[in-house]
Amino acid sequence: QVQLVESGGGLVQPGGSLRLSCAASGFTFSRTVMTWARQVPGKEREFVAGISDVGGSTNYADSVKGRFTISRDNAKNTVYLQMNNLNPEGTAVYHCRADVGRSYWGQGTQVTVSS
Repeated sequence: QVQLVESGGGLVQPGGSLRLSCAASGFTFSRTVMTWARQVPGKEREFVAGISDVGGSTNYADSVKGRFTISRDNAKNTVYLQMNNLNPEGTAVYHCRADVGRSYWGQGTQVTVSS
């Protein structure tokens, strides 16, 4: 079955960086568009970044453009989110998503940006 496992979250100071990973299994990763989204308590999950199946096309939420970079390694079935210059508004649980017939979500990884 489809499995998505995020990792790499943690506590970081404002201005710091983190790299999130999402390990995927149970589907043909190299043919699947992957997305990162984030959610804070009491708010809807919001789109952060997306990447095409071969990685040639990416798109980002305006709030993260120029600071976050999404990438993928199809040989490792993994999608990444490099987050630089983090600010407190980046505090959230970050989830990856795969659209394989329907949307599948990982359990998420907590990112806390605080001094």
